[in-house]
Amino acid sequence: MWPKSVDWQELRFGVEIEFVEGDPEGVELLPGWVMSLDERQVDDAGEDSGAELKPPPMLWRDRELVREMLQRLRATDARANWSCGLHVHVGLQPWGQDMVLPLVDAALAHQDALRRLLRTAEDRMIYCPPVVPAMRSRYLTHPERSALVHRGRPQSHRCGINVAAWFDFGTVEIRYPNGSLEYSEVMNTVELCLRFVAAVGAGRLRKSVGGEGRAAAPADATALAAALGAPVDGYPPPAACGSRPRSPTAVLRPSVPGPVREGGCWNRNHNRSGALAPLRREGERYGCVLSDSAL
Repeated sequence: MWPKSVDWQELRFGVEIEFVEGDPEGVELLPGWVMSLDERQVDDAGEDSGAELKPPPMLWRDRELVREMLQRLRATDARANWSCGLHVHVGLQPWGQDMVLPLVDAALAHQDALRRLLRTAEDRMIYCPPVVPAMRSRYLTHPERSALVHRGRPQSHRCGINVAAWFDFGTVEIRYPNGSLEYSEVMNTVELCLRFVAAVGAGRLRKSVGGEGRAAAPADATALAAALGAPVDGYPPPAACGSRPRSPTAVLRPSVPGPVREGGCWNRNHNRSGALAPLRREGERYGCVLSDSAL
């Protein structure tokens, strides 16, 4: 059902944390957390390095678990560099598929301001391209996943506001944030994404903060943060490609060859034989029951 007001702190979320170096295999994981050792990043020497840490779906009140896991990562000398990113999934269970079109409309109106607020590194934009009006038109005719993605490589076909994740996991995935292992930067990012989705769900973000037909200005990003009640700053800053930043920041790279990773936190493998059951289980963890047509 849409619109529907839901407290942003009551929405389930997950955050993919990419990093380099450290000791991924040696990190002791909290219950339900997963270390994806096949999701390698690139260190400053150009070598495959690190992994991707993924929590189970959680609520805002569980955020100290994120702090604990980040501390365990940093204790092994892991860090985030230019090749890493944060991807935040927010569960859409309170609204169901009725939320898909409002999210597309919100993306068309606010994605530039959101990207500017998060200071997305320019060389990461190939991996989080914008939602375009043609997607809305396609979805109205054929309300299915294929209407909401770009054609391209496995990483680059998903939008910065990846509404197609509804059909994968019952979520929307925000792919714009740069990487970080700093708790405050990670949780500021999560809070922004939760507040954004809650505002869309309540029907409060249907008009552009800035102006139609132009790139977002700094004032637009500030206005969006104010409208959401979210922090204006404190998000992971971008880092130059190949540099060793003082603070952990990053840009996303394509996944290494192997099973295609769709929607972020959980493997999809193009719905090949045996893939549907795990997908459905992961959707249920977000409180969503996905039908065969959705999958």
